[in-house]
Amino acid sequence: MLNSDSVIPRLNTIFSEAYRELRPRAPFPEFQVEFFPFSNINNTIRLRQGKVLIRISDLLSGAPEDVLHAIAHILLAKLYRKQIEARHATRYRRYLGRRDVSRKAHLLRQQRGRKMLLTTQGRNYNLEVIFEDLNRRFFHVLLARPLMTWSRHSSRQSLGHYDPAHNTIVISRVFDRPDVPRYGLEYLVYHEMLHLKHPVKLKGSRRCIHPRAFLEEERLFPELEQAKALLKSL
Repeated sequence: MLNSDSVIPRLNTIFSEAYRELRPRAPFPEFQVEFFPFSNINNTIRLRQGKVLIRISDLLSGAPEDVLHAIAHILLAKLYRKQIEARHATRYRRYLGRRDVSRKAHLLRQQRGRKMLLTTQGRNYNLEVIFEDLNRRFFHVLLARPLMTWSRHSSRQSLGHYDPAHNTIVISRVFDRPDVPRYGLEYLVYHEMLHLKHPVKLKGSRRCIHPRAFLEEERLFPELEQAKALLKSL
């Protein structure tokens, strides 16, 4: 963890400057800032007994000072419910979108992150069977099957996601029920397969998660509207 005697005072100064910009007349709290080895580029901030506790991903330890200032502004604005200035948000997104930073973040997730793989066979549906059927129907069997797994819990907040760092599609167990129509599960897996085919790209300073080609292919799913309505009802 890169928390040297020379780095931390600089971080405290950066956060003090950002704090004064956001709260010009408020008394200064005590800042406790550290770089932390998260498994992804995460930054956290908490207020405990008058002390502001901040953890910044150690991947950002070499970031330019203006980027660290942008991070400080964003975190403090969230903590004190202030508006995040667009220039700071843009500066931070652009830095994260740099090819070298994206590559390091990807490697970091592979090295530190742990993907809990449970099983593809549920009580009612087998994810590999669903994948292969969709691959034949929509992708001419050209998509290499990633790792497939049901989630540990029946989450309704995260119904499914594709994790490129571990090449894994995770589907919530809420879909592994006899009262869930097959087209609902098929649509969710199909959506994540499109993420596999169309990786996230940077467009200007913004991450393009659903490009035009993605949306055009998504509309090819026959029960698209029924499936979206089903997802909203879960």
